[in-house]
Amino acid sequence: MNPPIYLDYNGTTPHDPEVIAAMIPFLETEFGNPSSSHWYGNRPREAVMTARTQVARLLGCAPNEIVFTSGGTESNNFAIKGIAHAHRERGNHLITSKIEHPAVLEVCRHLETEGFETTYLPVNHEGMVSITDLEEAIRPETILITLMHANNEVGTILPIADAARAARTKGIVFHTDAAQSAGKIPTRVNELGVDLLSIAGHKLYAPKGVGALYVREGIAPEKFCHGAGQETGKRAGTENVLEIVGLGKACEVAHRDLQRHTVHMRRLRDRLHEGLIRESGEVRLNGHPDRRLPNTLSLSFQGLQANGILEAIGSEVAISAGAACHSDSMEVSHVLQAMAAPLSWAGGTLRFSVGRFTTEAEVDRTIAVVSEAVKRLKEKVLPVP
Repeated sequence: MNPPIYLDYNGTTPHDPEVIAAMIPFLETEFGNPSSSHWYGNRPREAVMTARTQVARLLGCAPNEIVFTSGGTESNNFAIKGIAHAHRERGNHLITSKIEHPAVLEVCRHLETEGFETTYLPVNHEGMVSITDLEEAIRPETILITLMHANNEVGTILPIADAARAARTKGIVFHTDAAQSAGKIPTRVNELGVDLLSIAGHKLYAPKGVGALYVREGIAPEKFCHGAGQETGKRAGTENVLEIVGLGKACEVAHRDLQRHTVHMRRLRDRLHEGLIRESGEVRLNGHPDRRLPNTLSLSFQGLQANGILEAIGSEVAISAGAACHSDSMEVSHVLQAMAAPLSWAGGTLRFSVGRFTTEAEVDRTIAVVSEAVKRLKEKVLPVP
C-alpha cells in the first residue's frame, strides 16, 4: 500500500535532497568540535560559518546577526524573554496578537507570572491585525511587540512592515515569528523593518531541532543560555554542526529558488481550492483571500466534524484539522475562535498545505478523496428529503 499523499507541509517538511547531501560528510567523517583549534575542528568551524552566511543571505542581514538555536520555539523564547528581561527597567508591557503560535503565547503568559503585562490584539474575520489597534495599544511602558509574519493555520500574512514602523517611531523593539513564511515569501529583515526574526529548520526542508534567530546589531536580548560562549556569547553550547549545515543549505535553496517555488505552490493550492469547490459544493475559506501564504488553504465544511473527515481520508491523504471533536464538546482552534468563525463551519475545518514536492496528480487525487468523503458524511448528517 502506498503511503498517504502528504499535504501537511505547514506541520513539517521533508528533507530537501540538497540538504541531505550537504549533511552527509558531518554524519560520516567530519565529527570535530568547531571550537577545537586542531585539524579536526577546521572543517566543522568553516561549515558553521558558511551556514551562517547562507541564512543571512535569505534574510538580507549580516552573518554576525544570526544566532543558531534548536528551532523556532527556542528562537521565540530567546527573543521575547531576552528583550523583556533586558528592558525591564524601561517597562513591563508586551503586545502580541490572539492568533500567535503557542511558542509566543505561552512565553507571554509565563512572563505575566513575573510581573509583565501583555495586550493581545484582536483580528478580523480574515485573521488580520489592525495597525490602528496596535498603535492604540502602545503605552509608555511598552518594550516589545511580537507579531507573526504569517499565520500557520490560515496563512494570513500580517502587515509586519507597517507594524514595525509603528514600533520604531516609539522606540519599541519588534520581533516577528517567521517560521511559516521563510522560504515561501520574502523575509528580508530590512524590508520588514524588524529587530528580531525567528525561523525553524523543519518548516524549511531542513531537519527538526535546528533554527535561527536574527538579532539586529545593537539589539541586546539577555543571554538565553550561559556556558562557554558559543554564538558570540549569546547562546552557549557546542554547535549542532550537522543540522546547522542542513539549515544553511535549506536557506540557500530557498533563496535561490524562492520565486519558482512560490509560483508552483500557489498554482497547486489554487487548483486544490477550485477542485474542492467544484466537487464538494459550498466550502468556506478561512484567512485572507489574497494576503495569504502561497501554499496554505484552510477550508471549512458546514455541519461536519474535522475528525470525521480525517478518519475517512486518513489512509489516502495526510492533512491537519482546525478543530477537535470530543465526546461532549468541540474544541475549535484559538485562531478560528479569534477570527469569530461560525461554529457550524469551524468544526469542519481542514488545513491543506502543499509544498515544493507536491504534484498535480496528488492534488487531483486529494480532490477526489476529500470530496467523496465529504459527500458521504453529509448524507449521514443531513435528512433525506
